[in-house]
Parts: sequence; structure tokens; C-alpha cells
Amino acid sequence: MKYNFLGNTGVKVSSLCFGTMSFGGIADEATSRTMFDTCRDSGINFFDCADVYVGGKSEEILGKLIADCRDEVVITSKVYFKTGKDVNAGGANRYHIVRALEGSLKRLNTDYIDLYFIHRFDDKTPIEETLRVLDDMVSQGKILYIGASNFAAWQVAKALGISDTMGWSKFVCLQPMYNLVKRQAEVEILPMAISENVGVISYSPLGGGLLSGKYGKSLKPESGRLMENKMYQTRYGDEMVYEVADRFTQLAHEVNINPVSLAIAWVGAHPGITAPIIGARNLAQLKPCLDAVHINMDRELYEKIAGLSYTPPPATDRNEEKTDHNYGLR
Repeated sequence: MKYNFLGNTGVKVSSLCFGTMSFGGIADEATSRTMFDTCRDSGINFFDCADVYVGGKSEEILGKLIADCRDEVVITSKVYFKTGKDVNAGGANRYHIVRALEGSLKRLNTDYIDLYFIHRFDDKTPIEETLRVLDDMVSQGKILYIGASNFAAWQVAKALGISDTMGWSKFVCLQPMYNLVKRQAEVEILPMAISENVGVISYSPLGGGLLSGKYGKSLKPESGRLMENKMYQTRYGDEMVYEVADRFTQLAHEVNINPVSLAIAWVGAHPGITAPIIGARNLAQLKPCLDAVHINMDRELYEKIAGLSYTPPPATDRNEEKTDHNYGLR
């Protein structure tokens, strides 16, 4: 296992982060423990969670699993989405964050969370309030570092500027969606993260299973997220993504690499990515995910894979700046 520094924190994390969203849901406690132990045996010290995963059960199971290795792992959790029926059981305001954090600490059976994410930008709460309460929680020792998930680049940049001005704790890590068919992060989020030395643990490197080799224009399994989950069907509803899946699976067969391993390795090869978040429902699914660290993703293979999908235009939308047909550079 390789280890990377998490942004400018000085903390080293494994180049793969295991996402625990399956714990307590499609993976029962015994299966969760087997996967956790396998991850630890492979060198993974980074585990991602959230308070909304399986109604808090994922945190509870993760808490049990880290009990005898708490000082050897980096764990995350998140806050924003509704965790109950009350009208205030959600959001990134002080009222909810204080309560949600206490709930996560209890379920995780720990005194502190290493990396605490705002799960989504809160359109209804001033970002200053969110950042101030997070800084308070850091001061109290309940959080070590803070991060942002599903934020736009401008939202992160605004938050970093405010935190810097006020002397508050700053976002040290981002968690965007990123895979071969969802490449918007390449436009501004990843360049910004590199510029500001902010870590990035991207989720969904397999596109909800799309890039696992099980999907294509004429290939759709009977079960799976893309067949059963409306959210994922909406996210990956464009027929174009299935064309990319076909081309990607074919290339994976040509280079004799499991598509799962190849898709994860491609994401991890981007210079802005600290660690892709992998996930699995059982040990059989986990193995090819872990094998991603053994792939030699040289520049030729990286570019060949990138060429299978559409590269998003630059932030200015001036496509010509990537060619010789422009006004030139300094």
C-alpha cells in the first residue's frame, strides 16, 4: 500500500480509502468485519463514513471495528442531510451540527473524529456560521480536521478565504464525485485542490458499478445500483455513459486487467487525488478494488483510458486554448 499526505496536514493516509456505506445494510456486521480486516491487512488506514448511512448503523459498526486500532486509523463522518423527522434534523447550521456531531461520536464510540465533512453546501445557512461552529468543534477536540463534500469550487474557495481571514480551521480535504464518465471535477475542483494543497478523496470511481464490466449498451444485469436505485439511474441516465462503459470494458480486456481495478487506478493516478474511495458489499467485490494499487498506470495507459470518454471543456469554455489555434501564452 502506498501512503499520501492528506493535503497540508502532515497526516499520511493510504492511497485507497474504504467507504463504509454498505456496513449494516447490504453488508451485515460479520461481512463488514471481514472486509474491514481485509482492508487493514492490505494496509488501508483510511475509512469514510457518514451519519446518514443506513440510518447511523454504518457508524455504529465502524465504531466497533476500530475499537482496538483507533490510534492507527483515520476515520471520517459527515453532516448535513436529514437524520430524523424533526424540521431541524438537517443542515449545516450550528443547531444541527452540534447535535449531529454528538450523535456521530456516540455511534462511533470515539472522543473525536479525524476528518469531519459538510456533506453538501447549505444554501440556507451563511457559510460563516458553518465554518465558525466547525472551528469551535476543532477547538474542543471533537474534530481534528474539516472537509467539504459535493461543494463547487467557488464555494470551497469562498470558505477558504473566510477561514483564512478569520483565523479559523480551514477545509483540508474535499470529497467530489469523480470517475471516467463524471469528470467535471477536472475543470476547477482538482486544479484548485492542487493549487491550495487541499486533499481530495473522490467517491464513486466505478460510477455506481457502470465501469465494473457488468454494464454496456446491450449489457445490463438483473440487479445492481443502476438497475434498482432511482438516484443512480438519474445520475447515470445518459445513454452515452453506457457507450463509454463498453469501450472501457473492451480496453480492460485488451490490457488483461479487471475493469474494477483499472477504473480505480485511473482515478487514483490524477495528481489531484489523494485517495479514491472504494466500496464493496462482500469480500469478492473488495478484492479487485484492492488490486488497483498494483497497477502500473503509466502516462500512455492513463491517456488511452481518458480518451474513451469526453474531456470536459475548460472553465472559460475556450476549447481553442488546448490547441495551437489561440492567441498564445506568455
